[in-house]
Amino acid sequence: MAAYFSLILVLVTLGSGLIWMVDALVFAPKRQAKLAAAQSAQADISEESAEKITREPALVETSRSIFPVIAFVLILRSFIYEPFQIPSGSMMPTLLVGDFILVEKFSYGLKDPVWRSQLVETGKPERGDVAVFKYPENTKIDYIKRVIGLPGDKVVYRNKQVYIQPACEKGASSCPEMQLVARESVNTGEFTQDNVALMRYTEQLGDVSHDILINPSRPEPVGYYYHRNNLPLGEFVVPEGQYFVMGDNRDNSTDSRFWGFVPEELLVGKAVAIWISFEFERSPADFLPTWIPTGVRFNRVGGIV
Repeated sequence: MAAYFSLILVLVTLGSGLIWMVDALVFAPKRQAKLAAAQSAQADISEESAEKITREPALVETSRSIFPVIAFVLILRSFIYEPFQIPSGSMMPTLLVGDFILVEKFSYGLKDPVWRSQLVETGKPERGDVAVFKYPENTKIDYIKRVIGLPGDKVVYRNKQVYIQPACEKGASSCPEMQLVARESVNTGEFTQDNVALMRYTEQLGDVSHDILINPSRPEPVGYYYHRNNLPLGEFVVPEGQYFVMGDNRDNSTDSRFWGFVPEELLVGKAVAIWISFEFERSPADFLPTWIPTGVRFNRVGGIV
């Protein structure tokens, strides 16, 4: 839907701009010439008659009115910030269903809004970033996950813990050792899934500290990706130009453990803030539709870690 909206926004901007420009260059001068001819033939022409002669057609007037607004929205949404809604619990506890976030579009390079070709390189994802990207198996869908592995890294997910061996730089005499990503227990039972109390941990990914959830009743994930690529269970080597991502709700997230890596060209931007958060707690039996919020979580408004 976001891709279609971008295309519609571009078409409306181009269409309204062209209509306004053609009128300003071609038809507006003709209307002014027509007014001048009328005034030379009749010196005391009324203001009403003059306004009628020079009046813009309704289509031109509408285009002139909406073009600056639509152009501003297009630039803002395509190159600066774009709003997204969190549709699932795969990033709990960092992001909840009903959170509305802002995604910084220029963090990972400026791309054109239609073909998504790179226009200007502005930066690369860093370990721990919460990134929005096009789902590699269906690029019409936007996904949001946390960046765990960078190009060249070896990532191991075993016993529900993450191990990372950073990429070995070319020419280096020795390579970094495999390291366990440190985590500390926070609580158990704050969140539940299928009546199972989830375990909450604080995980340290480089300089980024964030919380994750573990479901102790769920087995280790065994995805099709392992078998398709003949990989040892839970081990991944991140190719150049691609990234390994995971949801913070580790046992309720379809991510790189199942479908592989995120190519750089599919990156949309970095999630930087929650600008509003709604609660949706209605049941289908309620009088009001379930999509109408039941409350606002003002305490969640702010930055994302």
